[in-house]
Amino acid sequence: MTAIEQTEAARPRGTRLPRRARRNQLLGAAQEVFVAQGYHSAAMDDIAERAGVSKPVLYQHFPGKLDLYLALLDQHCESLLLAVRTALASTSDNSLRVRATMDAYFAYVEDEGGAFRLVFESDLTNEPAVRERVDKVTFECAEAICEVIAEDTGLSKAESMLLASGLGGLAQVVARSWLHSDRSVPREQAVQLLTSLAWRGIAGFPLHGVEQH
Repeated sequence: MTAIEQTEAARPRGTRLPRRARRNQLLGAAQEVFVAQGYHSAAMDDIAERAGVSKPVLYQHFPGKLDLYLALLDQHCESLLLAVRTALASTSDNSLRVRATMDAYFAYVEDEGGAFRLVFESDLTNEPAVRERVDKVTFECAEAICEVIAEDTGLSKAESMLLASGLGGLAQVVARSWLHSDRSVPREQAVQLLTSLAWRGIAGFPLHGVEQH
């Protein structure tokens, strides 16, 4: 059950929940409010109301609005990194691996909770703690891709990291562009188009010590 689903299930005011369940419920409510209103326009009153709790209950779990936002950001940065790592590990066929990685970004932005907006389209990027987290997950996703490129091509770590950053950046920018274009191109087709573009580039680097797929 997602945090937002937990919010829906636990919304009636006054319901007693275990601490972890209450925290997840509050995070789900906060996500809805932050995605809809942005950080600056959102108020703790709005989040408490959305969760169906009193504001003191909200403050028992999160001392302030920024703490709540950062907790959400941590959660969704971790989700993105896990999705990328899972995609990379899903096959040893490099063309399919590229496709799986591209699809992971599309799935991430298409999630109905809109969590990607907190990571890639935040109105709080001038806040150092937010910028640090976004930069960190961008780097870690690129690093995961870099490990595969370096192992398969024999390129240096620095060279592999440049290519990996390019692939990761391409995936998230195009996935967001696709979403904002009202998904006029079906997701499967969009992923295949992007995969073809990326694979034609990365396949130009010969494999190192293994048979090319």
